[in-house]
Amino acid sequence: MEWLAVQPYYKIQREVGSTEQVMYEDHRTLYLYRDKIVTHYREFPVADVFDLSFRQMGDVGGFLYLHTKLGVYSYTVKEDPSGFIGAFKSLKQ
Repeated sequence: MEWLAVQPYYKIQREVGSTEQVMYEDHRTLYLYRDKIVTHYREFPVADVFDLSFRQMGDVGGFLYLHTKLGVYSYTVKEDPSGFIGAFKSLKQ
């Protein structure tokens, strides 16, 4: 199955050793298909997603929110997700 839109996001990972804490960005991708949105660990049926929204934080990036029947899930993005959100809204109409 081919995706309709793609949106990069990242998660800050922390690893704690015996003497130090290391933080790094784990780069991941959201995929929009006709019937679902797929993240690194989750799949949301499009029927269960009510809306997508974006909140800008600082000069670059922000949070992409998936409003679902199971709650709101946030994803940290560096790139403008307006194309991804637009593709989702076109699909829902």
